Amino acid sequence: MKSLPLLAALFVCSALPGGAALAAQAPSPVLGGIDALYPDLDALYQDLHQSPELSLQEEQTAAKLAERLRRLGFEVTPKVGGHGIVALLRNGKGPTVMLRTDLDGLPVEEKTGLPYASKVKVKDAAGATVSVMHACGHDVHMTSWIGTATLLAKSKDKWRGTLMLIGQPAEEIGAGARQMLADGLFKRFPKPDFAVALHTTGTAAAGTVQFTPGYSMASVDSVDVTLYGKGGHGAYPHTTVDPVVLAARTILSLQTLISREKHPLEPAVLTVGSIHGGTKHNIIPDDVKLQLTLRTYKPEVRKALLAGIERVAKAEAMAANAPRPPDVSVTEGTPANFNDPELTKRLVGAVGRVLGPKNISETQPVMGGEDFAEYGRTGIPAVMLWLGITEPKRLASAQAAGEALPSAHSPLYAPDRERTLRTGVTTLTTAALELLGKP
Repeated sequence: MKSLPLLAALFVCSALPGGAALAAQAPSPVLGGIDALYPDLDALYQDLHQSPELSLQEEQTAAKLAERLRRLGFEVTPKVGGHGIVALLRNGKGPTVMLRTDLDGLPVEEKTGLPYASKVKVKDAAGATVSVMHACGHDVHMTSWIGTATLLAKSKDKWRGTLMLIGQPAEEIGAGARQMLADGLFKRFPKPDFAVALHTTGTAAAGTVQFTPGYSMASVDSVDVTLYGKGGHGAYPHTTVDPVVLAARTILSLQTLISREKHPLEPAVLTVGSIHGGTKHNIIPDDVKLQLTLRTYKPEVRKALLAGIERVAKAEAMAANAPRPPDVSVTEGTPANFNDPELTKRLVGAVGRVLGPKNISETQPVMGGEDFAEYGRTGIPAVMLWLGITEPKRLASAQAAGEALPSAHSPLYAPDRERTLRTGVTTLTTAALELLGKP
């Protein structure tokens, strides 16, 4: 296929959401290097895809990327907040621009049938043997990140400032960004003026980019609830306090937090994804365990709903005359991702001029979560852009048929490789050049 920078020149002037008219421009000398670089990037992508590592186990992935960055002339510091990487390329006075990628895979058995499909099996934190797959596009993020690093390292006469590359572990469990920040990310290293990242999406065509100003992804809280009863024989329920019935009442009552306590125009989702209790048909157990996920945008809504979960669980236990109050704990939490509106507008303008306005569009926020949000909460203007991965004709046919395509975390998640990678490198490089100083 033709390189995307060359294809971009074929697009005509059009209007982006918000009324900004843009025309595709000729490829810059920096982006012109993608064609020669692509075979190496393709090999890197396939290698990363075939050798994923679970969250907190990303040692080999981090080592591969760190070695490439050292060869490009970056100052590389490994093992920041676990297996995190911080790489700096200083090029005179100017802004510090942070580009972040995530490193980890998922405990998913790949079923794409691709010749480079992952066959990796490892022990997880609990000691169970699990398959591992890059089912959320982190291999695309890493490859685009390395491609951008390579192009900018070879074109230092075209920009000024400091390029700061962050290879972040443990995104899938919402821990990596916090770990890196706790390890002194913005104290041991420069605090950037801007932060940018990509995230793949199967609902957009490969070769296109989407954006969402403001809140784009939800906060994510994992909540564990243990409800206590008094066990006994199923034939004599009057001698027990049945925690299964208590759990059923609690699950239904929790939904009133969404339907009756939250403002109707404030987005939120509360799902009980797991319920475990009992061992046999005729035995009333002593306890039942629930696992919940809560998704919100605004901090005040998040705080109120978390408090509401604990309040409802305790109230239902009291109503059931439970022998003791429930245990309620938040085991994982990630804040909502907020894309700085002014920075979003600036990057959309730059990327739109390169890809062509037909290839960049605004999209609605989603209730998925991303711990990239942690960096913006430190006061840095930050933006995460969506990178389409689905072969365009495949997407069009699926939309016409009303067919749902494989989503992130699916064992069938498979990007349209070349188109996606070229667009990823083009987008991330363009964003960096827009924000770095000019010579």
